[in-house]
Amino acid sequence: MISDDFIQELKYRNDIESVVSSYVALKRSGRTHSGVCPFHSEKTPSFHVYPETQSFYCFGCGAGGDVVTFIRKIENLDYLEALRLLAQRAGMAMPEDVRDDPTARLKTRILELNRCLARHYHQNLTAPGGEAGLAYLRGRGLSDKTIRRFGLGYAKNEWDDGTRFLRAQGFGEDEILAAAVASRGKKGGLYDQMRHRVIFPIIDLRGNVIGFGGRALDDHGPKYLNSSDTPVFKKSRNLFAMNFAKGSKEKGLVLAEGYMDVISIHQAGIDNAIATLGTSLTAEQSRLIAQYTDEVKICYDSDGAGQKATRRAIELFDQTGIKIKVVGIPDAKDPDEYIKRFGAQRFRLLLEGSSNSTEFEMARIKSNYDLETDEGKAGYLKELAGFLAGIRSPVERDVYISRAARETGVSKDRVDAQVAYSIAQKRRTSQKKEANALRPFAEESLGAEKSPEARKIELERRQNLRAAVAEDRLLTYLFKNPDGFEWIADKITPEQFVTGQNRRIAQAFYERLGGGLGLDMTALSAALAVEDMAHLSRLVNGAAGLNITRQEAEDCANALLQAGERQVDGEMSPEEIARRIQAKARRK
Repeated sequence: MISDDFIQELKYRNDIESVVSSYVALKRSGRTHSGVCPFHSEKTPSFHVYPETQSFYCFGCGAGGDVVTFIRKIENLDYLEALRLLAQRAGMAMPEDVRDDPTARLKTRILELNRCLARHYHQNLTAPGGEAGLAYLRGRGLSDKTIRRFGLGYAKNEWDDGTRFLRAQGFGEDEILAAAVASRGKKGGLYDQMRHRVIFPIIDLRGNVIGFGGRALDDHGPKYLNSSDTPVFKKSRNLFAMNFAKGSKEKGLVLAEGYMDVISIHQAGIDNAIATLGTSLTAEQSRLIAQYTDEVKICYDSDGAGQKATRRAIELFDQTGIKIKVVGIPDAKDPDEYIKRFGAQRFRLLLEGSSNSTEFEMARIKSNYDLETDEGKAGYLKELAGFLAGIRSPVERDVYISRAARETGVSKDRVDAQVAYSIAQKRRTSQKKEANALRPFAEESLGAEKSPEARKIELERRQNLRAAVAEDRLLTYLFKNPDGFEWIADKITPEQFVTGQNRRIAQAFYERLGGGLGLDMTALSAALAVEDMAHLSRLVNGAAGLNITRQEAEDCANALLQAGERQVDGEMSPEEIARRIQAKARRK
C-alpha cells in the first residue's frame, strides 16, 4: 500500500496546472483555467482545471478527477503506472513495496524486449543475410544518417531469427508472445511475425520502442505488416515519427500516409511530418495531434483512396478546431515520389502553397459535374450547398457562395437561398444529435461518448433521482466539512446510500476519515475508479461557493434513510434487504 505521505509529496511536485498544460493549451479564466478537452472532440473549450482542488472537469464529456486520473486517461495507464510516470517527472523514487507489480513488470520487460529487438534488426542490415534490407533502403534513396536516425532495420528471411536472438538475451516465451513479435505454431514452437521485411521501429513520445512496422521484400503476406496491439502499444493511439515532429521548429504538422513518405520528408529537411500506423486517422489520433499544434497539412497520396482518407481526416480535424490545409501532389503518386522527382525545395513550395480544406472539397465536388451543362450546374450547386451549409463562419461561407455564383453564372441570391435551405435542413435533422452531445455540467445525460459503465451509472441515478441528489449534497458537505464526519457516520452508513457510485465514494470517505486521514482528491484516486473520480470532481467543483448547512445535510441523510426504508418495503432483493438490516444494526 502506498503511504499518504508519498501521495501528498507526489501531488505537491506535480501541480495539476503544470501537468495538464503539457498536454492542453490552457487559458486563465478567473480562478480556473480552461482549454479544449483532450478526451473528446470539440471546438469550444469546455475543459476546466481547478488549482484550488487540484482537479479537472470537462463540461462536455464528463471527464474529471485529479492529476493521477488525468494521466491515467490521457496516457492510457493503470493507477500504479500513472504514479510511476508522475514520480519520474518529479524525480521521485517509487516505494519499495510497489516496485514489483506484475503488470508494470511485464510492460517494462516488453519495452526492454522491443529495444533489444530493434537494435538486432538494425544490426542485421550490415550482417550476413541482411544485404536485401540495406539494398532496399538505399534503393529508396535513404542516406545512412536517415537509416540511423529512424533506427531502420531488417528481419531476416528465417522463421525464428528474432526469437532465437531474444531467447539468447534472456527473454521467455510468455514475454515474446506478449510483445506480439512472435506467434506459436501448430506444433507448439514460436515463429517470428516479421520475416524478410524492412523494419520501421515505432517510438512513443517518451522514446520507448513500442512496436514495429514491416515492409515485405517479396510477395508473401501483406505488403505492410504492423505489430498487433500489446500492453504497451495501441495503433489507434500512436503516430509514427511524432517523437521527432513534436520538437520541430517548422510550423504545424504534416500528416502523410506511410512510413516512407514521412522518412523522405524528414530527409528533405522538413522534420514535422507524421503518419498513422497502418490505419486511417482515428479520433484519438486527431485529438493527440491537437495537443501539439493548431495547424495540420494533410499530404496523402493522390489516388482515390488517398483522397477518401483526406476527406475523413478533414472531418475529424474539423471537430478539434485545428486549421486544416490540403497538399496536392501533382505529377506524382505520393510525397516520396514527388521529392525524388522534383527535389526538397519544390516540395517545400508545395507545402507553402497548400489549399484550405474548403477549397479542397469544392474542387472535389466540382470534378464530378460538367459545368458546361445546366444539369451539371444544378447538380454541382445542390451538392455544394450542402457542404457550404456546414461552414460556421458567415463571412467565410459568403466568400465561397460568391465564388460558386461566378463559376456557374447563377445569381448569388439563388445560390445563397439554396445554402440557406440546406442549413435549415441540417438544423432540423441534427437537433436530436446535438441534444445528446451537449451535456452541460448539471445535466445527467446518457451521452454517446460515455462508456458503458458511465451509462449504467447514470441509468441508476435516473431511476433514483431524488436519493441521488440527496447523496450528492451530503457527499459535497462532507468533503467541504470533514469535521462533521462523526455525526454523519452516526446517522447513516455507506451501505445506506442508494446509488452504487455514491456508495463507493461514501465508503472511501468513511475509510479515510474513520482512520484519521483527510479528504484529498489525489489520495482518493487510489480507492476510486476513473468514473467515480469524474463524478467526485463534478460534485466538488460544481459546488464551489455553495454553502450547504448542517441542517440541509441532515435533511439529505434523512431523505436517504426514508428512501432505503421504501426500498426494503417493496423493491429490494432479499440480499439487499439483509445488507440494509445489517447496516442499520451497526448504526444502532
